[in-house]
Amino acid sequence: MSFEIALAGISAVSSSLDQISNNIANAGTYGYKSSRANFQAVYADGQTNGAEVGSVTQSMGKVGGIVNTGKSMDAMIGGQGFFAVRNANGQVVYTRVGQFNTDKDGFVVDATGRKLQGYAAVLDKNGQAVAGAALGALGDLKVPAGQIGAQATTTLAYSGNLSADWTAPANPTFDSSDPTSYNSSVTSVVYDSLGKQHTLTQYFVSAGIGAVNTYYSFDGAARKDAAGAATPDTRMAFDTNGQLTGVTSATLAITPPAGATFTAAPAGAAPLAVAISYTNTTAFSGDTTTLANTANGYTAGILTGTAIGEDGSVVATYSNGLKQTVGTVALATFADENALTPLSGTSWGSNNATGPALFSQPGAGAAPKLAVGSLEQSNVDVTSELVSLMTSQQVYQANAKVISTQSQMMQSLMQAV
Repeated sequence: MSFEIALAGISAVSSSLDQISNNIANAGTYGYKSSRANFQAVYADGQTNGAEVGSVTQSMGKVGGIVNTGKSMDAMIGGQGFFAVRNANGQVVYTRVGQFNTDKDGFVVDATGRKLQGYAAVLDKNGQAVAGAALGALGDLKVPAGQIGAQATTTLAYSGNLSADWTAPANPTFDSSDPTSYNSSVTSVVYDSLGKQHTLTQYFVSAGIGAVNTYYSFDGAARKDAAGAATPDTRMAFDTNGQLTGVTSATLAITPPAGATFTAAPAGAAPLAVAISYTNTTAFSGDTTTLANTANGYTAGILTGTAIGEDGSVVATYSNGLKQTVGTVALATFADENALTPLSGTSWGSNNATGPALFSQPGAGAAPKLAVGSLEQSNVDVTSELVSLMTSQQVYQANAKVISTQSQMMQSLMQAV
C-alpha cells in the first residue's frame, strides 16, 4: 500500500512542479497571472491513499508591476477587469495585456491580431464623432481611415478687456489700413465649407464712456454700406462696473446673450455664418487684453495617429490638428474571475462558473482607469517560486525514499524466505 501512497505523492508533486515551472517560465510575460496547485488528502473506504492536486488557483486579484513603454496605444488596467478581444474564429476571450495598434483596415488589434472590443462612437452625417453623445454599440473598435472632411466655422468666442482709458482715435473716419482710426484689433482664422482658410478681423473703436464700436473685415476687405462707407457693424455697451450689458447692431443679426452673427460669401463655397460671442468681455481701466479668441471649423485632414486615454477613449489625430474620439475601450469583469479558463496568448475564457462578462467604460463607477503608455508585468514572485521549487524537491525526494525503502524491505523479505 505504501508504494501506491508514495506514487500518488510523487504524481501530486509532479503536477505542482508543472505549475511552478510554468510560473517561472512566464515571469517575463506581460499580463500573466501566477497559479498554484493545491494538495488534498485522498482516502478510500477510510483507508489512506496518498495525496492529489485537488484544485489549481490563479492569483487574478494580484496586479503585476507597471512598465512604462511610452507608446500611445499601450494601456494597463489599474485594478480588476480584462480587455476583451475577438480572435479569427469569432471567439471573444479576455486578456490583461494592453498592447494595441491599428491594422491595415483600421481595426484596433492586439499584438496577435485579435480585435479589441469596445463602444463605437456616435457619428454625424459627415462621419464625424458627435461630442458628448452616449456610447455606441459594443463590438470591434475601428478607427475611420482616410481623409476627414472640412467643417466650416460656425462660432467664434472672443473675450478680453477693452480698456476704459481709450480715447477717440486721431482719425475719426475708420479705415482698416490706418491704425490711427481704431484703438485695437484682433484677427481670427475661420474656414469655409471647402476648408479654405480666411481671416476675420475685428477693429475696436472707442465711442465714448461705456461704449465700443466694432468694425469687421473679411480677408482684408472691410465691410461697407450701400454708399461705400465703412459703418460700425456692432456696438458693445458697458456699465459703470465695466461689465458688458448688451450688444446692438444695425447690420448684423444679434445672437443672445452677447454676440452677433457675421455673414460672408466665400467664392465657390457655401455662405459663411459665424456667431460671434463677446461673453465675459469687459471695459476696465488699464491694459487692453485678449483672453479668448477661439473659432471652430477646420480644413480637410488625413489620419496621422491614434492614442488611448485613461478613460478608454480611442482618440484619432488628423493632419489638420483635429482630435476626436472614435471609440471607447470596454472593460470586462466577472462574478468569479478566479474560475476563468486559462488559454494560450495570455488569455482566459469565460464559462458557467465565471458568469457572463459585464462590460463598462474605464473609470465609470467602480471600473478602474487605464494607465496609458504602460503595460502590466507578470505578477510572478520568482523568489517565492524558487522556495516552492526547493520544497517540492524535498517532498519528491521523500516520496521517492519511501518507495526505495519499501523496495529494500521487499528484497530483504524475499531473501529471508
